[in-house]
Amino acid sequence: MLFGRLVGTPQESGQLGRLRTPFPMCVKRLYLLVLFSGLATSGVLPVSGMRVYTSGEVEAVNGTDVRLKCTFQSSSPITPATLTVSWSFRPLEPGREESVFYYHERPYPPPEGRFHKRATWAGDIMGRDASIVVREVKFTYNGTFSCQVKNPPDVHGNAGEVKLTVVTTASFSEIVILAVAIGGAIMLMVILLVIIMSIRQCLKKRQEEWVEELPRRERKDPTVW
Repeated sequence: MLFGRLVGTPQESGQLGRLRTPFPMCVKRLYLLVLFSGLATSGVLPVSGMRVYTSGEVEAVNGTDVRLKCTFQSSSPITPATLTVSWSFRPLEPGREESVFYYHERPYPPPEGRFHKRATWAGDIMGRDASIVVREVKFTYNGTFSCQVKNPPDVHGNAGEVKLTVVTTASFSEIVILAVAIGGAIMLMVILLVIIMSIRQCLKKRQEEWVEELPRRERKDPTVW
């Protein structure tokens, strides 16, 4: 009787087995869900859709050239024959959005408008780079530039935006960085010059000592044979 209570009847064992069956299935499903999530977040699984990346905000001095960076990632292989890049501009003041640049197998600069002869291609399609350069920026260029990349069948995705701010002079941080870079270059040149002069002085001194030592050796008594 005691053994039967410990082991249980066949009916009780069957009921217990039916109660325990769903638990491993839940664990298995949870494990698969965690595994799938981990692969997706780690980048092992392919991510569908076009992803466009820009520098966000750019500051440029009036009259200078500025590079508007735009890179992209596509879930489809890059096909130069069908890939297109469209740049557009939305000014700060009320006004319509206008085309800045278009690329399809080759660059198509704007034939007219404020960016005529001002926007040039600076990208590399196979390198996933769709950047452009805007030359001699003006205060009327203050606004938002949008970069749209399509690589059929991957034509859906976000459009990258670059907010351009045209200023009269460079910001204090840029001036400091430039001054530090110039000062560092000058300091490096001075250090190299000092090292070279020191080496030359040392070699010259050694040579003079050797010249002075040579006559002394010759004036020594000859060896008696």
